[in-house]
Amino acid sequence: MELGWRGAGGTLSKRTGESFLVTLLLFCGFWKAHTQADDGRSVYFWETGPWGRCMGSDCGPGGSQSRAVWCAHVDGWTTLHTNCDQGQRPSNQRNCFRVCDWHKDLYDWKLGAWNECVPVSARTFGAPRQFTCSGGEEGIQTREVGCMLKSDGSPAEDAICEYFEPKPRLEQACLIPCPQDCVVSEYSPWTSCSKTCGTGLRNRVRSVLVPPLFGGSICPNLTEFQSCKPGPCTGPEGLYSLRIGQWSPCALPQTRTARQAKRRKGKGQGLRDRAGVKDPETRELIQKKRTRNRLNRQESPFWDIQVGFQTREVTCIHRNGSNVGHNLCMPRDLPLTIQSCVLPKDCQVTEWTEWSSCSKTCVDPESLRGNRTRKRQVLQFSVGEGVECPLLEETESCEPQGESLPPCATYMWRTTEWSDCRVDLLLSQQDRRRSNVTGLCGGGLQIREVYCVQANAELLKYLNDLREKEKAGQTQRQQKPSVPPLLSITFQITASRPVENKLCKGPIPNRSQLCQIPCPIDCEVSPWGAWGPCIFENCDDQTGKKGFKLRRRRIANEPTGGPGNCLHLVEAMPCDEPSCYDWQLLSLDKCVPGDGKPCGAGAQLPQVQCINSNGEQVDRNLCSSSRAPEPEPCEVPCSRDCVLSGWTSWSTCSQTCSSKTIEGKQMRTRSVLAYNAGEGGALCPNSSALQEVRNCNEHPCMVYHWQTGPWGPCTEDPSASSLNTSAGLHPSGDGTSLCSTGVQTRKVMCVRVGVGQVPPKKCPDAPRPSTMRSCQLPCKKDCIVTPFSDWTGCPVSCDPAGDAVKRKQSRKRLVIQMPSNGGQECPELLEEERDCEIPKVCPGFRWKTHKWRKCQLVPWFLRKDSPGAQETCGPGLQTRAVSCRQLDGTQADISECLRSAKAMPAITQRCQLPCQDDCQLTNWSKFSSCTADCVGVRTRKRALIGRSKKKDKCKNTQMYPLSETQYCPCDKYNAQPVGKWSDCILPEGGRVESTMGMKVQGDIKECGQGYRYQAMVCYDQDNRLVETSRCNSHGYIEEACIIPCPSDCKLSEWSNWSRCSKSCGSGVKVRSKWLREKPYNGGRPCPKLDHINQAQVYEVVPCQSDCNQYVWVTEPWSVWKVSNVDLKENCGEGVQTRKVRCMLNTVDGPSESVEDYLCDPEEMPLGARESRLPCPEDCVLNDWGPWSHCSMPCTRNNSRARAAYTLRYPTVGRQCPETTDREPCRLNLNCFNYFYNITDWSTCQLSPNAVCGSGIKTRMLDCVRSDGKSVDIKFCEELNLEKNWQMNVSCTVECPVNCQLSGWSAWSECSQTCGLEGKMRRQRSVVQASQGDGRPCPSQMEQWKPCPVRPCYRWQYSPWSECRVESVVCGHGTRYRNLSCFVSDGSGDGESSMVDEELCSTLELAVDGDKRIMLKEACILPCPGECYLMEWSDWSSCVSICVKGAGVDFGSVQVRSRAVLAQEPENLQLCPDQAWESQPCDGGECYEYKWFSSSGSNSTRPLIWCQRSDGLNVTGGCPVMNPPVDNSSCDPPCLMPKSFCSEVGICMCEEGFTEVLSSAGQLNQCTPIPILEIPTAGDKKGDVKTSRAINPTLPTTSQPGRTGRTWYLQPYGPDGKLKMWVYGVAAGAFVLLIFIVSMIYLACKKPKRPQRQRQQNNRLKPLTLAYDGDTDM
Repeated sequence: MELGWRGAGGTLSKRTGESFLVTLLLFCGFWKAHTQADDGRSVYFWETGPWGRCMGSDCGPGGSQSRAVWCAHVDGWTTLHTNCDQGQRPSNQRNCFRVCDWHKDLYDWKLGAWNECVPVSARTFGAPRQFTCSGGEEGIQTREVGCMLKSDGSPAEDAICEYFEPKPRLEQACLIPCPQDCVVSEYSPWTSCSKTCGTGLRNRVRSVLVPPLFGGSICPNLTEFQSCKPGPCTGPEGLYSLRIGQWSPCALPQTRTARQAKRRKGKGQGLRDRAGVKDPETRELIQKKRTRNRLNRQESPFWDIQVGFQTREVTCIHRNGSNVGHNLCMPRDLPLTIQSCVLPKDCQVTEWTEWSSCSKTCVDPESLRGNRTRKRQVLQFSVGEGVECPLLEETESCEPQGESLPPCATYMWRTTEWSDCRVDLLLSQQDRRRSNVTGLCGGGLQIREVYCVQANAELLKYLNDLREKEKAGQTQRQQKPSVPPLLSITFQITASRPVENKLCKGPIPNRSQLCQIPCPIDCEVSPWGAWGPCIFENCDDQTGKKGFKLRRRRIANEPTGGPGNCLHLVEAMPCDEPSCYDWQLLSLDKCVPGDGKPCGAGAQLPQVQCINSNGEQVDRNLCSSSRAPEPEPCEVPCSRDCVLSGWTSWSTCSQTCSSKTIEGKQMRTRSVLAYNAGEGGALCPNSSALQEVRNCNEHPCMVYHWQTGPWGPCTEDPSASSLNTSAGLHPSGDGTSLCSTGVQTRKVMCVRVGVGQVPPKKCPDAPRPSTMRSCQLPCKKDCIVTPFSDWTGCPVSCDPAGDAVKRKQSRKRLVIQMPSNGGQECPELLEEERDCEIPKVCPGFRWKTHKWRKCQLVPWFLRKDSPGAQETCGPGLQTRAVSCRQLDGTQADISECLRSAKAMPAITQRCQLPCQDDCQLTNWSKFSSCTADCVGVRTRKRALIGRSKKKDKCKNTQMYPLSETQYCPCDKYNAQPVGKWSDCILPEGGRVESTMGMKVQGDIKECGQGYRYQAMVCYDQDNRLVETSRCNSHGYIEEACIIPCPSDCKLSEWSNWSRCSKSCGSGVKVRSKWLREKPYNGGRPCPKLDHINQAQVYEVVPCQSDCNQYVWVTEPWSVWKVSNVDLKENCGEGVQTRKVRCMLNTVDGPSESVEDYLCDPEEMPLGARESRLPCPEDCVLNDWGPWSHCSMPCTRNNSRARAAYTLRYPTVGRQCPETTDREPCRLNLNCFNYFYNITDWSTCQLSPNAVCGSGIKTRMLDCVRSDGKSVDIKFCEELNLEKNWQMNVSCTVECPVNCQLSGWSAWSECSQTCGLEGKMRRQRSVVQASQGDGRPCPSQMEQWKPCPVRPCYRWQYSPWSECRVESVVCGHGTRYRNLSCFVSDGSGDGESSMVDEELCSTLELAVDGDKRIMLKEACILPCPGECYLMEWSDWSSCVSICVKGAGVDFGSVQVRSRAVLAQEPENLQLCPDQAWESQPCDGGECYEYKWFSSSGSNSTRPLIWCQRSDGLNVTGGCPVMNPPVDNSSCDPPCLMPKSFCSEVGICMCEEGFTEVLSSAGQLNQCTPIPILEIPTAGDKKGDVKTSRAINPTLPTTSQPGRTGRTWYLQPYGPDGKLKMWVYGVAAGAFVLLIFIVSMIYLACKKPKRPQRQRQQNNRLKPLTLAYDGDTDM
């Protein structure tokens, strides 16, 4: 928007600059404001707000946005619009582009390339300051960023793109490398003088170590010359040299070419004419010969070899380099100046063929692109120095073309059916159940196979069939074929064909999983109940007198399979006089004397009820047939009669049944309570009358019960009509299965206990079990197998003889469902193997060479002027044809050999046609045979031919030897081991991983005896590596080794359960295991041991003890023992005793005595009592009855009572004691509260046959009395206390799953194709990690073994020979090198040895990967006096372009150079320029360069030199000295950074740095001067800061937003000493400090205690001023 004065002033207030500029601008601004105020028109100006949001109904450029516009005064307040110029009013609305979300796909940021890095100093305001580069200069690079329309790249508003994404940054920091000067090495020693007499030159050279980079200084001269004069020459100097020029390009004489063409044309026409007269057989022979001759003449369409000629110039030159006449170089034989050559022909190829169709012919979302290729053929092969052939085949990526492309084949993992759950896989080594796995249950492991299948095979087959039908024209109708839609195609359910596992991607499904075999719950029965009464077998049919007594027991749990597998629950005993209903005596009433007398004989009426055989009360009429109990006679004693107690209950019968030898007895007793008076009273009976015995359980000991056998198999019910069909796979079925209901039967028989089977009539018929039940017939399952996989491939490989190697191929199928329940069995054949078809022709190509043509000389008319030339002899060239053949000899295209065959053989070679004067010899014969190795010699011979036999020079055997002798080869070999021993490897025989399916590990042998291997190496007598077969070795030393087997943790068996810790209520019982042996070699770890002794494993479970299991049983009280003297009356104080025993309580009552500690001691009855024996005529009471219950809650207000009744009333005048006794209820004494207590959960309890898996944890309820004592549960149940606890909960014991590994993979290829260090490796992977206390995975997941040692053969060049220029001194020549076969051990540091070339015959003809074999190259031998370039130096070491310690690295480089050499001083001006070249490298060393000096006057070195950090003396690289001369006026020289030698010969520091001198007064270092910056009023910060490392003489760049200038105070003078004002400031500061301290002291002193004050004043405190070197103080 337009701005008035205020806008300009506001902008100006933010600018920074020099003081003068600010003053000037401010003055101009105020002057302008004054003039406008006088004018009255520009005091008001328009101001605008920001543009608002783009609004509009449509997306795109049709939107609009607005802003606020108002008129303002220069003082800042808003005024009326009319005060401002309406003609300058800014618009408040404009069109805009309204952005919507869908614009994100249309617009995007366009990022330009980063511009060149510009130094930061070049962009700052003001003059550029001087810059000392250290590693790199900070810079900034920018780029252009704009919003664009994606479709055509046209620019758009930035606001559109900013709506979706912030604008990318426009600039970034960069680093400009410092200029790197050229660094060269030290000079070599001076060479000897180039002349032996006269004036010559000697030189020394150096090489380039680091090239100049980033604008650094160029390299200095690499050669230094020095004239030398060995002495005057005695004779004339050799001034002339014969110099050979370069061969000219090969050319064909035109006349020769025309003549050859004419002759060939006439010859061919004649052949055609003559061919017509021959018969067909002769014509065919002639055609074959003609073809063979044409090949020998290279008349192949692929190349046309033409022999031409080339010449060179021979000149005579002077030492000064000028040409002179040939006569000055005579007499000397001139070298050959003309020779035969091959006319170079460039390779010519055809145009590219059309691109092949894309290899991808389907739609694959994961891999959208395929490949396509195109080829071209060779028309003209390269000949001579022609250009080699380019690539003949080209490949590029492509996308499949066409509509309705089918989807690509997709692959997915499939699994077989899970195997049966097996628990034995989880058992430890010591588990005894490993020998018998039947009955195991609980957690187990089940496995399956995983295989790969084609997921959409059916869909592709359907689409393919549909496409074939359309091609065949079967679908003539235009509408769509009547097939289901593509998305609803249904296929026949079949097993898919397995394919190779590598085709499937993604995670492999689990091949094992934990499973659960439900543990059968064994039937638990309660103890036997009491025998019931004798009843009829059938109360509805009471015929006969036969009856049974029954006793029963119940099932205490819910067993698996129902109650049918439980023991018998009813036992029967035959008895007489059965009755289904009988009277039950409840009680006897009080004894009532007869005739209304108060005492004497009477009767007790019985209280009875009618019960059935189960003890249940029934109607009294049902017992009408039985005689009711009669009243019991009794007697109420009179006052002087003997008083007896009532009879005790009958004791438990001593036997459960009776036999001839055993009878059951019961007894009851009574005692004398008071004796009779002497006269008139009834006498007490004798002791025998106080006891009664009767027979009991008189029935014979014959117990019968029904016994059942196991249920038979489930069979079809003949009465049912349903059929059991197979659940297997049917070609047209739907895969469903139909199962039916069958029946099971079992045997039921009557068994007499202790005897065996008896007739069924002996057992009662009512509880007889059933013999038949219905069952569900199991469904049949047929075996399901996959179709056979495709046959594995048959890769064709050929042996060295060219014959194909025989191989086999196989295919497999997998069982995906095992048969069961009588289903169809699996086929036996799951794998097939067959021989591969061997191709008649082994694929491959080879070069075929044809015979050499006649040696072709340069035409005579061209060389007839050459001295010594003869027309029919001399050097020439001969050629031959080369063709491409298959291995069987069939003709093939030349491009096939170019692609796959070895290097093409040579098609030309030099030849020599002997002249008459030349010596002609035959070829060498073969060497004679040796009688034995290393013994004797062998020879070969040749002979002279023709006239050479008569020539004397040919008879010179030194020049032309006719025989050669050499020692017989010495084949001695030495074998020795090499390298380390391999891992211990078990012999093959474990499971091999299938390519079609992956199995989990079963019991694969993982330990035991194996073998380890060490490679053997074989050397010959020359210590050269040879094949190990030469040493009669298969390449290894084998040694037996042991892989220790893992031993699991061994624990003892479980001990027996301990007795329950409580005899009443809930306790615990414990069993334990002890550690017998710790695990080793990776065995199963021990479970968590007890923390106390670390050696025992406990298992604790709650238990419940019946509080009535053991009871106290008392015998009757003994006869009174009266202790007073009145024995006559037999009454008074006395003592009674009785026996108290702890007895086991059973259903039939207490049965046997046990130890007293098993009974509750608090409940033990008294064994003796003191009381008063009633005297005659005294009142006699019976024993106290039980106490009544205290009502709850227990308080003192409540009481309990007990009662007794009178047995004998006293005489008149005597009273009976109280018949009731009462006492208050007291808590925890005679009154108790009861509550439930719940125990802790037990450990997870498994079935005895289970190892892990689902178990149950239990806890128990205990009834606890308020005093903390556990009591019988009935006390809590009687109170109906709430019980809402869960007593059982399921739990899981983690299964100890051993680590499961895959099988070992196949051995990998050798890591090296040859040498001593090759290794083969194989791996295995973890299929299932260990769980719980399972065996952990071993650490060794990879094994290696050495490869057989094979010699490393390679082609290697010999060093280049010296430059050879035939017989002359200098000029263009040739240097040669040989290509030889070398052998090494492949270690890299071992030496190579040359061997026969036949050993490298199988290798590609290449040196270090370069197929271009160069055995000769042109060179120049300098003539005497010439100035020339030396050979290239070796590549320098790799150097990193960096700054040591700064972390700045610009890559690494190495360099080589060529220095100039001269021999004549006058030819120095003709020298060529020196040369260097560099190349990038890796791993360069980072060096730093420093100046060094020597102060010794006798030193041979200069006073100053530059040295690299590795100790190498160099030139260049050190920092530039100021001045850059080695100021010899300063001694020692000024080598410190930022130092220079002054005019007076003293080392001083540059501006901004101060000198730090040593004790000897010499400069030690230059340190930056601390700069004091005094901020001006414009600076917002008022603190003083220290600034360093800037030049105070240069203008600085102020920060934006600050005005004013900065002054610098320099405390040091030019001489390095402190200025006077510094001392003044220091003194003033010190006085000020003393003043402040004094004021603080006076303000804080205390006026009291003047004496003490004086003592304090006398204490002098030391004042320490700390100066940290900062001038701020």
